[in-house]
Amino acid sequence: MNILTLSLKRKYFDEILAGKKAHEYREVRPNNTKKYVHLLCEGKYYEDDDPAFDETNPDSPVEIVAKKYDAIKFYTGAYSGKRPYMLVEVKEAEAVIEVDENGNDLILKDGNGEEYIAVTVDYTLGKILEVNENPE
Repeated sequence: MNILTLSLKRKYFDEILAGKKAHEYREVRPNNTKKYVHLLCEGKYYEDDDPAFDETNPDSPVEIVAKKYDAIKFYTGAYSGKRPYMLVEVKEAEAVIEVDENGNDLILKDGNGEEYIAVTVDYTLGKILEVNENPE
């Protein structure tokens, strides 16, 4: 099983547990790209820093695709010791390119001034597979 591990504030953890929150959204930034998305070009998946991607035809269309996960393990609480968690099925994951007021791809800059396309991954959550509120 391919599992993504994420931390959540308790409020959102409880909403998922209660069935009130059916989606989890994560912004894709240059420092977490490998965790959330692939580049699809010429029928192959690439990481954004894969040297083989640089050898693809520059005129070939490139699609940003959410990585496939079977489940997300959500942790909440302080980042020390054992924390409450739950394992939740991922029904679907979609990479959404954000757009500006003119409908163009939204371009942001990281802390080093490097530009990147603003992308959010939308995870559609399914059934809760496991819950541990009091880890020992």
